[in-house]
Amino acid sequence: MLYERWKQISTRNQDIVALRDFASGKSWTFGQLAVAAEKAGPATSAVAFPRGHSPEFIFQLLAAWREQKPACPLEPGQSPPPIAGPPKNCAHFKVTSATTGTPRLVAFTAEQLAADAENIVATMGLRPDWPNLGVISLAHSYGFSNLVLPLLLHGVPLVLAPAPLPETIRRAAKTESSITLPAVPAMWRAWHQADAIPDNVRLAISAGAPLPLKIEQDVFQSAGLKIHNFYGASECGGIAYDASAQPRQDAAQAGAPMHHVRLKLDDHGCLAVESRAVGQTYWPEPSDALQDGVFRSSDLAELTNGLVFLRGRQGDLINVAGRKISPETIERALMESPKVRDCLVLGVPSAEAERTETIIAIVAADAKEDELKRFLLEKMPAWQVPRRWYFVDTLSVNARGKISRAEWRRKLCG
Repeated sequence: MLYERWKQISTRNQDIVALRDFASGKSWTFGQLAVAAEKAGPATSAVAFPRGHSPEFIFQLLAAWREQKPACPLEPGQSPPPIAGPPKNCAHFKVTSATTGTPRLVAFTAEQLAADAENIVATMGLRPDWPNLGVISLAHSYGFSNLVLPLLLHGVPLVLAPAPLPETIRRAAKTESSITLPAVPAMWRAWHQADAIPDNVRLAISAGAPLPLKIEQDVFQSAGLKIHNFYGASECGGIAYDASAQPRQDAAQAGAPMHHVRLKLDDHGCLAVESRAVGQTYWPEPSDALQDGVFRSSDLAELTNGLVFLRGRQGDLINVAGRKISPETIERALMESPKVRDCLVLGVPSAEAERTETIIAIVAADAKEDELKRFLLEKMPAWQVPRRWYFVDTLSVNARGKISRAEWRRKLCG
């Protein structure tokens, strides 16, 4: 199904440039890309593992589609996971981002992959005359669904940039008259600070981590460019998108449900997602959190006036003497300070009492602890203000644009 759809797209657009590789200066029309895909060697195993950030990733994926083998995209240097006896009709595996634990695989049919791409193209208005500038990982669910699938299933051209460095972005963007630029908040912050956001960006998207209001508002004020917040999950693809023309006023607002996506809350206030894009199952160990076209997330949410408001993750809630607080609530309050560049809040077991936690803040800021405490006390009760503070120059993100709460907890607690 996927390869047949690709052949239709490549035939219909055969003389149009489909793929540009800024690093090598090479480009392929859809017709040339189809020829290159036919020449690509077969996968040597039952599952194909396209990897990296180059045209070879596209060639390897198309070869897997041609041979009707499941594909499992990998980051550079990532070892292939053992996959024995994939589920019936499985066309694709995603490796989850592991924000809540050990990474695991999510199996998808061809129809589920195609449905996610259709939802994204329809909701965001991706256009062939606004090629995607690819700086995010092709292997991650976000990059795969926003860059790779629109190219191969909808004819939206792709320009591959080798790195998200400001000068590289400036130069790569000049290869097209207009571009769509999907990125993560850390990239938008760096480009804004370097005054490097290309002036031919027609559609700006941010996902992978919460987009701070300050970045969104500062970019809008300085460049007149609205960054659209996008919220999704590996298990189900796109969930919500902020299509508004003006900056949001509430950082918890994720946007409205994607086209053809239905949302509801379970008994715990967590978001449940139903759509044709929801994956088949976790693999090799199924879970009732993902089955029958429904993904039951651990994201606490509110659904108000047709919009999704995220209130943290159920497993991340901090227990302070029986009272619960989401770390995201404290992070959003801290990010309202103009002196805070980035922050992460988490709870660790308290040495003073059993079954209670101490709130810790790791902060990159141009302010001292007392000043930030006073700032927070104007916005929230005293028990919600972090008791321990760690100041750093920067909070590094992983390849998916995320700051790992679990990794910082290990650093601080061993």
